Amino acid sequence: MTRREIHSALVPEPVAEYAQGVEVTGGRTLYVAGQIAIDADGQLVGSGDIRAQARQVFANIQAIIEEAGGEMSDIVKLVTFLTDIDDYAGFVEVRSEFLKPPFPAATLVAVSALVRPEWLVEVEATAVFK
Repeated sequence: MTRREIHSALVPEPVAEYAQGVEVTGGRTLYVAGQIAIDADGQLVGSGDIRAQARQVFANIQAIIEEAGGEMSDIVKLVTFLTDIDDYAGFVEVRSEFLKPPFPAATLVAVSALVRPEWLVEVEATAVFK
């Protein structure tokens, strides 16, 4: 598998740790469904705490990717849903604990709600690996 970040001079530089685009050739693709801050026992982790919820979300994503034979560096695309844009800084702080360069392409949006009011963040991922 080869991976190449795409950066166009005609598009503004990313405002955070993500790539404008990621080109991947070869490899297997894994689509990880939106993950929320629920642990393996079905319990919410970090009620009211964006950092704790984000850590659980990324731990869930990591577990799924590793189960498929990959690692976090294989993520090429993230989509994040936050219920409060004021949680952005805390979320990004935790995301940087799990993701290192080369960064995936990413989308982050603020939404009015997720399925359960106690869920502060949901993240889906796409990974490509050998």
